[in-house]
Amino acid sequence: MRVHLPARDHCVMDQTPALYAIRIRGHLGATVLSAFPALAPQQDGADTVLTGRLDQSALYGVLAEVDALGLDLVEVRQLPTPRHACTESAG
Repeated sequence: MRVHLPARDHCVMDQTPALYAIRIRGHLGATVLSAFPALAPQQDGADTVLTGRLDQSALYGVLAEVDALGLDLVEVRQLPTPRHACTESAG
């Protein structure tokens, strides 16, 4: 039987980092927050929001850590990134 490999770009994760906000129910202490060194924590009411730039594999790693720690995941949101003048096309 002959095996056909997929095209090089088929099913490849986008490795471009994006800005994410990950909302966890409750206030996280310093010990738990140390599991997320790439993310900036912020208290928002009864929740903690972790924000930072992550590529897809790092995002899945953070979500796995949230699960492993038994935290209550409320929301994962990709935030818009500001456009820079150098990336906009001229005329």
